[in-house]
This record gives sequence, C-alpha cells and structure tokens, in this order.
Amino acid sequence: MNFRIEKDHIGERKIPEANYYGINSRRAQENFNLGSKSVNLKLIYEIALIKKAAASVNKRLKQLTEDKANSIIQASEEVIQGKFDQEFMISAFQGGAGTSTNMNVNEVIANRAIEILGGSKGDYDLVHPLNDVNMSQSTNDVYPTALRIAAIHLLRKLSDSLAKLQEALQGKENEFSDVIKLGRTELMDALPMMLGQGFGAYAKAMERDRWRVYKVEERLRLINLGGTALGTGVNASHKYIFMITDTIQELTGLGLARSDYPMDITQNNDVFVEVSGLLKACSTNLLKISNDLRLLASGPKGGFGEIELPQMQAGSTIMPGKVNPVIPEMIAQVAMRVMANDYAITMAASSGQLELNAFTPLIAECLLESLELLNNGVTIFREKCIEGIIANKEKCQETLETSAVLVAALVHHLGYDQAGHIARKALNEHKTIREIVKEETDFSDMRIDELLNPFEVTKPGIPGMSEKLNLRRDLDELK
Repeated sequence: MNFRIEKDHIGERKIPEANYYGINSRRAQENFNLGSKSVNLKLIYEIALIKKAAASVNKRLKQLTEDKANSIIQASEEVIQGKFDQEFMISAFQGGAGTSTNMNVNEVIANRAIEILGGSKGDYDLVHPLNDVNMSQSTNDVYPTALRIAAIHLLRKLSDSLAKLQEALQGKENEFSDVIKLGRTELMDALPMMLGQGFGAYAKAMERDRWRVYKVEERLRLINLGGTALGTGVNASHKYIFMITDTIQELTGLGLARSDYPMDITQNNDVFVEVSGLLKACSTNLLKISNDLRLLASGPKGGFGEIELPQMQAGSTIMPGKVNPVIPEMIAQVAMRVMANDYAITMAASSGQLELNAFTPLIAECLLESLELLNNGVTIFREKCIEGIIANKEKCQETLETSAVLVAALVHHLGYDQAGHIARKALNEHKTIREIVKEETDFSDMRIDELLNPFEVTKPGIPGMSEKLNLRRDLDELK
C-alpha cells in the first residue's frame, strides 16, 4: 500500500494514498477507536451541503477564486451523493464537540477538490481544508446547523409515517366497529365495548403524535451559521453572515432563519431535548399499543385470542408451530431505545458549560438514531402488523358472555347492591347474568333483552331506556 505523509502542529502521520481523509481524520480514528458505529451519514451530507453553500458565497464575495470554489462545490456534491461514504469512519462518540467530524468533511472535500483541479491528494497549497473549505466557518456553527437540517428532513418523514399509521388504525376502527368484546380496566373485566373503539383510541393517540412531530419542526429552523466559534461572528464578514443563510435556504428548500442571537444557538441545546421529548411521547404510545396487541393476540388457546396478528416467521427452534408477535415486539424495542436516547440527550444537553456543549456528538447520534428508528419502525409496524390484523369475533363474543360485565346495565334499574349480588351469583353458579336476572327479578324476557343488549352498553346513555328518556334525563340534570 502506498502512503502520503501529512503533517500538523503535533507531528505527522502516514495516510493511505487512496484515501481522501487527512491527518486530522486519522488522529480522530485512532483516538476514538471504540469499535462502535461511525457518524451518521445524514449528518455528514448536511455538513457537506453547508460547505457547498459557503464556497458559493465566498465565490460571490471573491474570497475564493472561481476555479477553487467550483472544485469545492463539485466535491461537496459528490460527498452528498454518497461517493465517499467509506471516508467517514470516525466514531459517533467523540470528544471535541464535533470538530473531528467537521475536519473529516473538510479534508475529504479538499482532497477531492485538489484532484478536480489536477493536483494530488495532500497538496493543500491548491485547496486547503481549513483556509478554503472551512472559510468563514467554525464547527460550532456548522455542526448544529447540519444537525438541525438533518433532523427536519427526518421529522417530515416521521410525520408522514405517523399519518399513515393513524389512517391504518382508523381503518381497523371502521372494520371492527360491529365486533363487541369485553373491555378491561386494570386487566379485570369491566364493560362491553366494540373492538373498533379500541383501535379508534389508538388512532387518536397517533393523531396527537403526528401533530406534535409536525409542529416541532419550527423549533429547529433557527440557525447560527455565520456565528462561527461563539456566535459572535468573528472571522466572517457581515455580507457572508447574511448571504450564507439565504444560500442554505435555497439549497435545502427549508424555511431556515438566522437567529437574532446566534450565541444562544451555539451554547444551548434545549431544542433537541424538546424534539426528543416528543419522540419519547410518541414511543410511549407505540409501546402501549404494542403491549395491548400482544395481550389481545395471546394464545392462540391459552391467552386472550381476541385478535390475530399476521404470522411473520416461525417462533421457536424447539416448539413446532409456535408463532410469536415479532413485529409488536420490534416496535416495543424501538420505543424503549428512543426513551433511552432521550435520557442520553437530556444528560448531554444539560452538561454544556459556558459557551459550548462538548457533548453535541452524543445528542446528534441519539437524536438521528431515534428519528430513523421511529420512521422505519412505524412503517414496518403498519405494513406488517396493523394492516393485517383480523378480529376473532367468536372468541370476543364468548369471553363477553361468560363474564358478568353486563350487570353494569342493571345498576340504574336495580341499584348497585342488587346488581352486585346478581354478578356474584352468576360467577359462583357459573350462570349467565340473564339467567340470574330472570330468577331474581320480575322482568319479562323482552325487558331483559332491552336491558342486557350489549350494544347499548358501548355508547352513552342508560341501557334499557329510550333515547327520548335519556335525553330528557340529561336535560333535567343540566337544570
């Protein structure tokens, strides 16, 4: 293997001739050799986009020659297209507040720009990673801006995914609108309900999550590009500071705006905690739905068995025929990971000191991972689980009829104590509520049918009372 020698103020390093990264990237690889995953490529691409925007502005301001600026712009575009993904191998967990990642992008773009101009990699007199590629910038304004842009793109995808999941749940709400079943509180028999009503409640939760995720994008639109190291803007001209925001707006198509106080953006990361908090709220709902589906589908003979989930794969190496609810288990683990990431983001954001937060790389890694996991997980959950759920109507009916929950329909007519007596007797004697009511009251069969109509117990009003009487009663209560 051929090498080139690159130098910095600490010393020198051999860099494989074929590679585009330079000495700073090499040192970072050695220093953070954790064996963990590398920096998220979506963050790399957005940093490269900022390099492209900066070169374009500096060309118009005649701070870079046209040839040099164009070579940087072309090299940046190639990075964005993924042509140099293998050059970005630094661990996501790194000291330096993201400086190593920014330097990595600077070096790869510089060496590719040098090639475009006809030079050899490492000839930084042609294009310098810091003097040219990083001109008018600092890691401290580039890195948080790139993270905001990457997060906005992922938030939009997640909002769309949640909207589709909401629609799928609403579809099940309609499909199961006539399937009556036993409703449970604290896992104990409670009242009859429609299976569709449960899915309708899930859909409402997803509706809130979709709206929260959609709205929180606004928080990420403020950027500090041009603020350089502290947010004061030193080493960036006034023209650059205003032009760079306009240029990045055009390149991203996003409604980004320059903060009126860039130092705030540079040192405070609470906005990422806010976004992560909403992802945690979404995960809370997904985990709850997942747990419910696993309970309702448990069995097939020894559990609830009220719904059937799509069978995705064999569930055991020793128990033939066993099928596990692998997709709900998957989304549950995604939700747990997002909750764990939220804690890490909270700790990292609150650990900043004075003018900078050294732990921004942890925030970036956790936030982007949460967004990617949720977006992919929600899509899989919808396609491979929710859309294929089947109701077991017979099992739902059987469980309802063998319970004593219909006794709740008698409370208004017999009082709580007598209704409770009927419930206990039905359970002790293994009889239905109908049989005990017939034994213990003077109600006719027709009246018993009216009172114990399970469909009347799943909607507002007093069971066994006409809508007119129910309305009159409600009006009397309002007086």
